[in-house]
Amino acid sequence: MRLVMCLFAILLMIAPASATQQNLEDQAIARSEAAIGKQLPSLRFSDTSGAEVLLSDLRGKPLLISLVYTGCTDVCPAIIENLRPAIEIGQSALGADSFTTLTIGFDTRHDTPERMQSFARERGIDLPNWLFLSADQQTVNRLSDALGFSIVPSAGGFDHMAQVSVVDASGRIYQQVRGGTFNPPAIVEPLKDLMFGQRQSIMSVSGITERIKLFCTVYNPNTGRYYFNYSLFVGMGIGFACLLLLLAWLVREVKLSGGSGGGAHP
Repeated sequence: MRLVMCLFAILLMIAPASATQQNLEDQAIARSEAAIGKQLPSLRFSDTSGAEVLLSDLRGKPLLISLVYTGCTDVCPAIIENLRPAIEIGQSALGADSFTTLTIGFDTRHDTPERMQSFARERGIDLPNWLFLSADQQTVNRLSDALGFSIVPSAGGFDHMAQVSVVDASGRIYQQVRGGTFNPPAIVEPLKDLMFGQRQSIMSVSGITERIKLFCTVYNPNTGRYYFNYSLFVGMGIGFACLLLLLAWLVREVKLSGGSGGGAHP
């Protein structure tokens, strides 16, 4: 009986804690979703060499933004390690210069350019257009507010969401990708949407060519890669040929019926 009572008491203590944790998670998700459509402010960062990077200077093509802290031993390394294959596949499918990836340290006391460089090196990140940035506390606060990214100090460091924000070429938040693992389509498809909608006019030859390329670039889950699907053109060609044959048959039938109808008059 004493054991049962102890277990019941433990459950009573755990239940409110679990409910509170779930409530905090729901609030963090709601805050993240509410940020979609917001314009990012023009902020100033330092890259791993100490050079200045202005967020406004990166406009003109989509951005992927993730926030981490270098003292993290589990979630943050996993975010970057799981994000790397998706970025690599995206660069291969869409072009290495078609988007920029930013990983920003939010523990401003420790996430110096040197620490961010070591963090990137330890994760094996050597892809082009992937910047690891540092900033002061005010800048991090403004960025996390704009991104809807929740950071809560804890005994072991920080509690935060595993999130990648997809930002369009004008600096507006387009989509939030959450989770510790990132399947390539979760990252690449929003980038394709942005590139499809923001590139050259469809009335131009180059615009039509690029839209065909983006539309026909599809993901193969068996190989884990994107490829250009020529079968779409084959299907369109067959459909067009069938349409021509149908039209030719209709024209022939009309002529035959017209000829036979003319012979019936006295």
